[in-house]
Amino acid sequence: MLLDPKTIAAYQRDGVVVIPNLVDAEQLEHLRQGVAENMASPGPWANEYTPQGTAGRFFDDYVNWQRIQQFSDVAISGNVPKVALQLMGTRTARLFHEHVLVKEAETKEVTPWHHDDPYYGIDGVDNVSIWVPLDPIPDSVALRFIAGSHKWNKRFIPKRFKDQTAYVESAHDFVHLPSVEELNAHEVISTPVQLGDAVAFHYRTLHSAPGTAGTGVQLRRAVSFRYVGDDAVFATRPWKTSPPLEGNGLQPGDALDDARFPIVASR
Repeated sequence: MLLDPKTIAAYQRDGVVVIPNLVDAEQLEHLRQGVAENMASPGPWANEYTPQGTAGRFFDDYVNWQRIQQFSDVAISGNVPKVALQLMGTRTARLFHEHVLVKEAETKEVTPWHHDDPYYGIDGVDNVSIWVPLDPIPDSVALRFIAGSHKWNKRFIPKRFKDQTAYVESAHDFVHLPSVEELNAHEVISTPVQLGDAVAFHYRTLHSAPGTAGTGVQLRRAVSFRYVGDDAVFATRPWKTSPPLEGNGLQPGDALDDARFPIVASR
């Protein structure tokens, strides 16, 4: 699958772009089976963000591609890694990890404004997340992005998804997020998509997502496949990273030459 140069330019400019018809119906069903298996048998880092006894369910889990074949099939072969390589414009694309996110009907929990880079134990600007929805995504539950925020040259202290509190009060080279009102003053791109489409975004692009409560949406399942390019190196953070990957011999600044991060596309 070859991307239009305008699509690549839009990704580099805005930090987000919709890729139409990236995955076919067979792959979508394959991923649904993988998500069902994942939810029936969560990994050690799975989270339930909806309090017990309340409506809805917000579930996530990650780094299960080595035990759930459906995830590795899509992450490692086919169009998804090839498109990641083209969007990054790098010589190689490594799989960083996959991330399952599920919001069931009447889930009040929102995904707060954040960008992913501060959560991760890696550094580098060559990267992309390819968010593949397994259900139609109307505007009411679509991901929202601040256009061009990946170029602000700022990294923001992460927030906890459970209660939206900051991880720490202060940290070197990280600042607190602006208020919601300040963020909404920038250009916000909403990304409703149909089955087969995907949303590609940079690790430093600020984004958020509504809950499903009051929208009529019964299920919002997605698998996000995360890739890094040539400049990615292992890093530490002033907090526990997410996913909480150990160095396993890698030191800060080392290239990700590790079986956990296989090269899945190259040019």
